[in-house]
Amino acid sequence: MEYSGLVLVDVWATWCGPCRLMAPLMDWAASTYSDGLKVGKLEADPNPTSRDALQVQGLPALVLFRNGQELARHEGAMAQPQLKAFLDAHL
Repeated sequence: MEYSGLVLVDVWATWCGPCRLMAPLMDWAASTYSDGLKVGKLEADPNPTSRDALQVQGLPALVLFRNGQELARHEGAMAQPQLKAFLDAHL
């Protein structure tokens, strides 16, 4: 089933320190933008087909979709103000 709004996919790995730093920000984004954004997590190592389909080069990777089409992406950790600016630019 495809979601017709905005979806943020967080591609992460258990061994990735920056990914662990980003985890609380994903919870923040899910609650702050709950009206217009769904947040999903994709663990990279057990899901190589999905990871490769997204053409992820570095972790963590945030991929923003609207109506199933990629809108924007960011690879690497970011602070909350950066994440807010990234999301606000596409809402």
